[in-house]
Amino acid sequence: MLAEIITIGDEILIGQIVDTNSAWMAKALNQAGIKVKQITSVSDDESHILDALALTENRADLILMTGGLGPTKDDITKFTLAKYFGMGMRNDPAVLKHVTEIFSKNGRPMLEANIRQADVPDGCTVVPNLNGTAPCMWFERNGKIFVSMPGVPFEMMYLMDEEIIPRIKQRFELPFIYHKTILTAGLGESFLAQRIEDIEDSLPETIKLAYLPKLGQVRLRLSSSGKDEQQLQQNVNLYANLITDRLGAYVVSDDDIDLEKVMLNIMDQKGLTLSAAESCTGGYLSHLITRHPGCSSVFAGGAVVYSYELKESVLGVKPQTLEAYGAVSEETVKEMALGALKHFKTDYSVAVSGIAGPGGETPGKPVGTVWVAVANRNRVVAKLHHFSNKRAQNIERSAAAALTMIVNLLKEDEELV
Repeated sequence: MLAEIITIGDEILIGQIVDTNSAWMAKALNQAGIKVKQITSVSDDESHILDALALTENRADLILMTGGLGPTKDDITKFTLAKYFGMGMRNDPAVLKHVTEIFSKNGRPMLEANIRQADVPDGCTVVPNLNGTAPCMWFERNGKIFVSMPGVPFEMMYLMDEEIIPRIKQRFELPFIYHKTILTAGLGESFLAQRIEDIEDSLPETIKLAYLPKLGQVRLRLSSSGKDEQQLQQNVNLYANLITDRLGAYVVSDDDIDLEKVMLNIMDQKGLTLSAAESCTGGYLSHLITRHPGCSSVFAGGAVVYSYELKESVLGVKPQTLEAYGAVSEETVKEMALGALKHFKTDYSVAVSGIAGPGGETPGKPVGTVWVAVANRNRVVAKLHHFSNKRAQNIERSAAAALTMIVNLLKEDEELV
């Protein structure tokens, strides 16, 4: 079964909101064994919606739409759908009862616009939306299924999980889709491809390899689909193991998780704690870590120390070191890491100091020069990086480099035990 997603709303096309619905729906459909062929965003314009529906109907078996079902005049989706399918409108008693109960429960009066929310195309099947007032509508024509859902994310997610996907699974025999993701760090996409070229060339037609690059890291995703789930997993895992063995230390994880989550998992299992001393990353590294639930078992905290004064007073970096070598240096970043280790009383610490840009370069230290250090009670190691002249990219790359260094040091320490 092939699916397409249509998101409707001017707010998406002008960049006022990010279309997170499509990403969530695509993942949910994939897990159910439904392949998404295309995702389209259109404006709140009748002709645009009609054109998108006509094109999509020729390509897909399942068409999922979100948006344009509110009570205001710019919400035209259900009237456009009625026109597309040549239907009139009816006032659905069940929807009206549901909307009335919501307004009564909240002590709010029903406006005419709210009453009109119960109007639906007379040939559709209404799918109960227990989390909102906008109706979900199911259409069928020539073996194709069209579903129109509200654009409010939690309403859409409920409908997909509890109504839409279960109904599709009940009616159709769907294949299994299996993905195996390998997270790598420290080697660029083209270099990775070169190292595993022969393995990639030997992949059977049923297995596809995708490169998913991100600043400082690359995910390799092997995918296959079919009726035998166990056989799919065996076939994909065989090639995943070949790639993992070939790439060696560049493999950070064979699970599809974030780099910082890999670090947190390792440290949590060993009962280890971490602190951070950030300069050029400005707290971004700590943000990446603390967005994960349960991080407090590992991450004690840290400090953003931009100025010389704070590097000295908070971390104990020596004034002589800063004067002789500057803030962006091996000597300073090592003292920052050791200062964090001492003052924050953790098992490991990480420090980052660099020139994020676009200004701030000095002779011999262009924009993108970044030093990262990781320390524990036995040693401190530092590494110099040369990134780009783009500030946001440099901050992201620096954080990725720091996380990679922590993971590598943890693995090295484990081998020494």
